[in-house]
Amino acid sequence: MKENFANARLDRRRHAAWLLILCSLLATTACEKLRPLFEARASEKMPAYRPVAEVQTANQNWSTKQRQWFYHSGQGTMLLPYKWFLALEQPELKPFGDVRRFRETVYLARFGFLPDPPSPQNPDGLPVGFAKDTITDPRTGNTLEVVGLTCAACHTGQLEYQGKGVRIDGGSASLDLAAFQTELGFAVGFTDKIPFRFDRFAKAVLGGSANPEAKSALRHDLQALLAQGATEKQLAVDRKLYATSAGFGRTDALGRIGNFVFGTELDNANLRPANGPVSFPPVWYSSWFDWVQYNGSISQPMVRNIGEALGVRARVNLSDPQAGLFRSSVDVKNLHDIEILLAGPTAFSGLRAPTWPESIFGPIDRAKAEAGKNLYQQHCQHCHLPVIGSGELQDVTSAYWAPGQEGRHFLRMNLIPLEEIGTDPTTAADWEHRTALTGPLGLGTISAARGLQVVTDTIAAKKYDELGVPPDQRAEWNGFRDSYVRAPLAYKSRPLSGIWATPPFLHNGSVPSLYQMLIPADRRDKTFYTGSREFDPKHVGYASTPFENGFVFDTTKTGNGNTGHEFKNGPRSKGVIGPELTDEDRWAIIEYLKVM
Repeated sequence: MKENFANARLDRRRHAAWLLILCSLLATTACEKLRPLFEARASEKMPAYRPVAEVQTANQNWSTKQRQWFYHSGQGTMLLPYKWFLALEQPELKPFGDVRRFRETVYLARFGFLPDPPSPQNPDGLPVGFAKDTITDPRTGNTLEVVGLTCAACHTGQLEYQGKGVRIDGGSASLDLAAFQTELGFAVGFTDKIPFRFDRFAKAVLGGSANPEAKSALRHDLQALLAQGATEKQLAVDRKLYATSAGFGRTDALGRIGNFVFGTELDNANLRPANGPVSFPPVWYSSWFDWVQYNGSISQPMVRNIGEALGVRARVNLSDPQAGLFRSSVDVKNLHDIEILLAGPTAFSGLRAPTWPESIFGPIDRAKAEAGKNLYQQHCQHCHLPVIGSGELQDVTSAYWAPGQEGRHFLRMNLIPLEEIGTDPTTAADWEHRTALTGPLGLGTISAARGLQVVTDTIAAKKYDELGVPPDQRAEWNGFRDSYVRAPLAYKSRPLSGIWATPPFLHNGSVPSLYQMLIPADRRDKTFYTGSREFDPKHVGYASTPFENGFVFDTTKTGNGNTGHEFKNGPRSKGVIGPELTDEDRWAIIEYLKVM
């Protein structure tokens, strides 16, 4: 008993000492290197998580097993060693009581991650988009059990209305990835810097009987990761790489891929500002498009998927010839299997666009939708193509289809020049202007488009060799399309099936609802809030009115412009694609878009 009282007194003294240290650190200006650890964390500025009572899964032609596999199948990406992620504590300042784990569902939900229960594919019940994976470090050759982000992290949506939710597979996620990455970095920093926290972390990772040598090695590895992250963060701040905050549901995909591949993995001289955030696009039917990415820059699925994996930190060695250039952690087998799951064996037979859930969002006015069909054909179809599955698209030898390899055909995407569509040019222009110094790769200075093609093609070829994929099978893994990456000053006009389930709109998510897409640009909201999944079934978009800790989307910021793609009376000019519609016509078109 006396021993217990003595231990309790010792704990109180330790806590008192910790409080004294904390107060001293906060009060003094002599500890500027530690001061950032005690500033307000990103999570304190995030919307509160409000779970819905019921979540309905949209019928999109996937089984529960297929859905779970998509949610948690790795691509060879790495956030942290898996045990580290499970052991990591939230970066909160809490001298008394337990500190909650970083991986808690409620905590990660504040960044927009969707909860998911434990399953064989997801043994620890991590949210949608997290994978327990095993990779080989391309520089050291060490095998690591890691947690990484999957394709589903950015391409699984959920719309909520009056306490009910609709899960949209392959839809647009509402994640704030930048805030999540920032918070993860602070959590690692707190583990190293705050008294007692590393001891708890080491016990969770190594077990209670770990020897001092093992703990020392763990701290060394932790500090090495922290130093690498701090360097990347400081470079981003010094060079103003991400001055336009993406907020929820967006990231500058091509910009961040370029910065990681050509900068972090090759040469920091190649880092460039990435101020053209785009919405996470829906991926149903994309496997059958002849060009993907908003600017129609990539033709081959394997190139696109390797690039996406690199964008969420699959590793590739581009700077150390002795370790083997182009060795990577990318899992091309899984990338191929994901593509097959999305595509299906024949055109549009895989993942399908969701149908409007009338039991939750209200019934569709069929007569109004029929009127909207005629208006769609008059004003929209020449760019966005006939409805997927319509008779007009059945003939694959028609002008709607482009030829691929071995007699395959793919739906021809219309590319609309920037001067015609008039939407924010930043995304397309940044990619068109970007170049890269290739250093040890021996290609001199080349365009980013050419560089990405070389990197992804070579990664794929090396992986095919390692896996023993025969030449005749490689064409199938490559989607029966030639590898080509380009940089047009244009944006792709994709089919609009399921478009109602993918707010906000335009490539950069700058228009909150379908209704605002159909009014003149000068009447669209200049600012609105994102971060809530509450749906507005009338105007068809997320509810965008102010709420606590919501992200304020400011359309005056670089990359966030909401002009163009407008129906407006007067002479045709940049961004005006048709005459001004009556309100009756707008509501009819919206009703039709619900049934596509």
